Amino acid sequence: MTEHTYREAGVDIDLEARAVRALIDTLTYRRSGTFSMLGKVGHFAGLIDCGSYALALAVDGVGTKMLIADTLRDWSTVGIDCIAMNVNDLYVMNLEPVAFVDYIATDALSPEKMAQIGKGLNEGARLANMNIVGGETATLKGLVNGLDLAGTCLGVQKKEKIITGEEIVPGDRIIGVPSSGIHSNGLTLARKVVEDCASYDTRLSNGKTLGEELLTPTRIYSEVLRVTEACTIHGMCHITGGGLLNFTRLTEYGFSITDPLPVPEIFTWLQENGEIGDVEMYRTFNMGMGYAFIAPAESVAVIQSIIPEARVVGEVTREPGVRLAGVEIR
Repeated sequence: MTEHTYREAGVDIDLEARAVRALIDTLTYRRSGTFSMLGKVGHFAGLIDCGSYALALAVDGVGTKMLIADTLRDWSTVGIDCIAMNVNDLYVMNLEPVAFVDYIATDALSPEKMAQIGKGLNEGARLANMNIVGGETATLKGLVNGLDLAGTCLGVQKKEKIITGEEIVPGDRIIGVPSSGIHSNGLTLARKVVEDCASYDTRLSNGKTLGEELLTPTRIYSEVLRVTEACTIHGMCHITGGGLLNFTRLTEYGFSITDPLPVPEIFTWLQENGEIGDVEMYRTFNMGMGYAFIAPAESVAVIQSIIPEARVVGEVTREPGVRLAGVEIR
């Protein structure tokens, strides 16, 4: 059996990081006058100065999860994923999502598919308490094959309440919050393993098929806004593409994961059948932890009172980098 990697499946995380950096390095222009940019390009969301408030923008899509939806002819939940991948990027900075616009690019319009996508978008907006205020649909035959769903989210917060990770210090606890499954990252590798080793109809021991597991919508972490009101939080992380490497976006300090959350069966199935190493898994998938708080020890009990399934998984270290049980993730 062939060992599967994200790069071999078609996604090179290291190349992506270099390519994004090459793009960001060219974005030097800054608006003059009011409503200037706050902070730097590269955090989970971009900020705009609006007096005592900051507006924030995040953009993301569903990715190749759409191909699984196409295969199973079930597009009813991908709208939730589209909303979730955006609002979760706002929550990590303690930003409240308020408005959303979607973008659909397709080679051919299908009223049935559009209605199902709309159902998911509406449910995601309800879960995030957010308005969908508009969108755009483009038929791009010859440029797009199938359908790509993405969106942009607007958030707002008083400037003094924004959390960027600047207050993170060594000794802070890392408190992990479970994911609902694979979310909307790493699907290129997951699809490769399923299509090489089984089928979407293959049933796991939990009774769900692989297709059902892979289409489980991304969790929307709306409880975050209650947590930040109730206790001190120094930083937060949305575990998306890049897995545990997302922590390095917050601070130059390091992160030691010594007691990771339980790994759902979908990940163990992918790892065993794809012969994927631990480091590759934890730099590609969320592995059961979709979100994390970085906070002083005294905040842990408060976090768990609001999110009972949250658990301490490690702590911040002076040594840079991310380590899982002492092994560096890179």
